[in-house]
Amino acid sequence: MVNSRVEAPTVAVMSGGGVTAGRLCAGCGDRIADRFLLFSMERYWHTRCLKCSCCHAQLGEYSSTCYSKGGMILCKNDYIRLFGHSGACSACGQSIPASEMVMRAQGNVYHLKCFTCATCRNRLVPGDRFHYVNGTIFCEHDRPGGGLLGGHPTPLQANSMMSDQKVC
Repeated sequence: MVNSRVEAPTVAVMSGGGVTAGRLCAGCGDRIADRFLLFSMERYWHTRCLKCSCCHAQLGEYSSTCYSKGGMILCKNDYIRLFGHSGACSACGQSIPASEMVMRAQGNVYHLKCFTCATCRNRLVPGDRFHYVNGTIFCEHDRPGGGLLGGHPTPLQANSMMSDQKVC
């Protein structure tokens, strides 16, 4: 079974025997006549057909767990890469819907509305420069120790932001 939450249930590997006669694979639509099959997301799959939507790893061989979010089937690594460790916003802790655009900083994932400067609370948008200092986000103007040298800010850890428009 695949779950949309972080808890990752087991992908059930079943013996094909006579039990699978007439079962169709959710991946390819063909009849499953293999010795083994997978049961995930309340559907049956050939072992070769249950794949991660991003890296295309065969999930029955790769791991005994997989995740589902936003219509995608994902291995654990791609789930964490796309949605963070918890699937929740690092600022407010609320769940992030799979269809929602997000901002990322140092492996953390944020709602667009939550990606704000810790000092002035202005929302940062794609293309803005920001600094990530000890887990806190600062705009270019408000960063700690951000005195000007020769009219230019001194660099700390500047990152240009990107929204996740492309999933894989």
